[in-house]
Amino acid sequence: MDKREVKSVIEALLFVWGEPLEIKEISTVLDLDKKYLKEVLDEMINEFNYYRRGIQIIQIDNSYQLSTRSEHFDFISKLCTPKKDKQLSNAALETLSIIAYKQPITRIEVEEIRGVKCDKSISTLIEKNLVKEVGRLDKTGRPKLYGTTDNFLKHFGLTCLDQLPEIKEIEKIDEDLEDITGEENNT
Repeated sequence: MDKREVKSVIEALLFVWGEPLEIKEISTVLDLDKKYLKEVLDEMINEFNYYRRGIQIIQIDNSYQLSTRSEHFDFISKLCTPKKDKQLSNAALETLSIIAYKQPITRIEVEEIRGVKCDKSISTLIEKNLVKEVGRLDKTGRPKLYGTTDNFLKHFGLTCLDQLPEIKEIEKIDEDLEDITGEENNT
């Protein structure tokens, strides 16, 4: 199979699958080396971007997915009726941040950091598929451990957790805001 045909098959697989598709699954289906497929996928990403296609291939860890371009949102939203999705509360965002930076982490550990109960926030995050149970701690009661999902990465435009900003960067932003507004930012 020549490279053009490989690209065609990959595009079809990504379209039909809909969700992020791991490179090892693509490798199994096409019976091709993962390293070669990574090169082909990188080339496809560049081609889609160069020709400003209406869709793009996004990478999430070792998975790939077809997606519309964010700059076309206004046009797409005119065609599609967006479902009314409630935004996350500040409590849920705080809980999500703690889980993202400290994962795997138990509910009790999150509550110790936040200083308040967070059952509802964790339930909301699980319902929105931003957080999931990733295991259980090997101690009395076997408390659940939580971590973020691929949907979390996708939602925040990240390919991996290493792209989360450093805590020092966030503290610097808070200090800059404090200097500008003269008010303390309690985030």
